[in-house]
Amino acid sequence: MATHERELTEPVLLCTPDGRRLDPAATGWSRTPLHTANLRGGWGRTKRWDYWAVLSADVALAVTYADVDYLGMATVWWCDLRTGLTGGVERSLPLARGVALPDRPGSAPLRFVDDHLTLDLVDDPAGTTITAAWTEPGGLAASLDLRIDQPAGHESLNVVIPWSDRRFQYTSKHQARPAHGTLALGDEVHAIGGATPEDEAWGVLDVGRGRWPYATRWNWGGGAGRATDGETVVGIQVGAKWTEGTGATENGVIVDGRLTKVGDELAWTYRWDEPLGPWRVAHPDGSLDLVLRPVHDRHTRVNALVLATEVHQVFGTWSGHVTTDDGRRVEVRAIPGFAEESRSRW
Repeated sequence: MATHERELTEPVLLCTPDGRRLDPAATGWSRTPLHTANLRGGWGRTKRWDYWAVLSADVALAVTYADVDYLGMATVWWCDLRTGLTGGVERSLPLARGVALPDRPGSAPLRFVDDHLTLDLVDDPAGTTITAAWTEPGGLAASLDLRIDQPAGHESLNVVIPWSDRRFQYTSKHQARPAHGTLALGDEVHAIGGATPEDEAWGVLDVGRGRWPYATRWNWGGGAGRATDGETVVGIQVGAKWTEGTGATENGVIVDGRLTKVGDELAWTYRWDEPLGPWRVAHPDGSLDLVLRPVHDRHTRVNALVLATEVHQVFGTWSGHVTTDDGRRVEVRAIPGFAEESRSRW
């Protein structure tokens, strides 16, 4: 699964000095985050976000901190995958008041505070700490205390998707980062992560910085867990639709911390109107073939003036195989993961 894409190895600015156009030197991919997103101007089209998820056998969590110019978002969501119960809090903020993200992702703490939610995301060289406190719709006090480790040498998939010199996106996708902590719902405390493979939890990070067209569609999927040998750690990072025709993809696999970049588009097979059916993602040459079997559909639909979006994000387990760039075939069976399709006007 070799890639034709250019690998970057040195820090680079995303934009030209005025911040309005894509710097050609920024186009490519890297194994660690190297881009500084010096975006300026372009109001209404500029999007910045950090999205975290934590995946385990019984609980899925998601935290969003975003500025899409005319709207800000600070959200916490949880799902008990055994029972289907969900909860959390969502704050939508006109003109993104109270939300600020740095040009260099991870270089400054992210914080949001109002009467409904307190949220902090703090990075350090060894990982990220996420804490939050809120009240559930039924009045139950809730809190989240998470640590997502950044193991030494663990690689991520970082790539610029260039639609044009005025429309482009830098994304930094992290998979298979060990996670541990607690989700407290009143007196009930859910432990996240554990010492055995069955209890392990995995952090996912999606950093986005760019300037988007108004109407977009995308697929995204991810997951992590132990291979069938019981030892190898596999991270899945796949996408589709939004990258087509650009010469770049956000596809790759991370095996024991090492990224294999996939430059080809992958074939996605699923039904929008049957989201709890199987989702298959495969490479044309058979080197990657994975099927997600969902147990929960996080379906959201928003139609508010200039903003309209509908998303099916399904959580379940991946089974199949991946291949590393040295030709090693790695099998996975029922490891935690997710897949989604988003249709947006934003």
